[in-house]
Amino acid sequence: MDIIIRNAKLRNKEGLWDIGIEKGKIKALANSLPEKAEQEIDAKGKLTVPSFIDPHIHLDKVNIVDVVRPNKTGTLKEAIEIIWDKKSKYTIEDIVDRAGDVIKRAALNGTTRMRTHVDIDTIGGLKPLEGVIAAKNRYKDIMDIQTVAFPQEGIIKDPGCEKLMWEAMEMGADTVGGMPANENTPEDSRKHIEICFDIAEKYNADVDMHVDETDDPFYRTLEMLADETIKRGWQGRVTAGHTCALAAYDDHYAKYVIEKVKKAGIHMITNPVTNLMLQGRNDKQPIRRGITRVKELLEADVNVSFGQDCVRDTFYPFGSADMLQVALVTAHAAQMSLPHEIEKIFDMITYDAAKILKLQNYGLEEGKDADIVILDAFTINDAIRLQPTRLYVIKGGSIIARSESQKELYFK
Repeated sequence: MDIIIRNAKLRNKEGLWDIGIEKGKIKALANSLPEKAEQEIDAKGKLTVPSFIDPHIHLDKVNIVDVVRPNKTGTLKEAIEIIWDKKSKYTIEDIVDRAGDVIKRAALNGTTRMRTHVDIDTIGGLKPLEGVIAAKNRYKDIMDIQTVAFPQEGIIKDPGCEKLMWEAMEMGADTVGGMPANENTPEDSRKHIEICFDIAEKYNADVDMHVDETDDPFYRTLEMLADETIKRGWQGRVTAGHTCALAAYDDHYAKYVIEKVKKAGIHMITNPVTNLMLQGRNDKQPIRRGITRVKELLEADVNVSFGQDCVRDTFYPFGSADMLQVALVTAHAAQMSLPHEIEKIFDMITYDAAKILKLQNYGLEEGKDADIVILDAFTINDAIRLQPTRLYVIKGGSIIARSESQKELYFK
């Protein structure tokens, strides 16, 4: 064995376990392994889990909050507009430096896989994607990164963007993104979706769109996306992020759309840290939470996850690339406090996110990839509540991060 983790506490298993790792895979899992290893880690009964997954982040935009003007209205619209000047001046080195900071933080916090949306438009051209691909290659030993070609400025509304989207896929983008609500008419929104599926069919790629990130119930592109998914036979290959308008719909229409989402096999991603900040800005009391209908989607057996989304940009000035911090916020925002709901929150950044990224060898089982985190906690509740030290982070069978937990209280 290359590594043996001893005395690990695993979810839903009694007693303590040894985990044997060889050639990047989990070779053996038993209460006691007689073999020896080159490296041995005593987990001391601490919770040991598969590494975390962030299925929705924007690495091209991270860490720009200090070099652009403030978002005075705090709205999504102004956040997008503020970036225009910065985006037009991006350099590869700048993107790699900013993204690299977040990738390293994420790895220290136990995340070893990400899916990042990258702006594709006539303002920045393909420079954002060039920069993120460079960062992806630079940090490949500590992070697996999927890229999404994301037309945030619209496609119909931004002449020239469609051509860039095709070029982005040729350049190596993994997934086709979209933002159909950011068009001038519902007809253009529908055309936006059709173009994205045309590209996805050509490259046999999954689709991951920003959908109806607004409080306005007039926006109905989630239903359009579900219809097109079924029409194209892309069930199980489409993800819808944000979907804030779903919470603004009346209950009857929301139920109807959720049924379509389920039929289409669409994965849903909510991003509470950002949407709690951006949505409801024009509300008087009571102010809406601004996130999608997480519980109703789960009750309909729709796969739901959540992402960090933003780190210190014009949309959200905070963020530490810590999925346990985002889990705590999500639990509050979605009011998920019962024991089974807390367990589900943890699933959302592990197994449920793995379904979205189509990870075939993910999990703490024999034969799976050895991507593992040992937490300085004993329970899932404490992992979310305390956001404890990640004592060890293992990726591909190699230790990529180690942290010590030392706190001393002087009290008489």
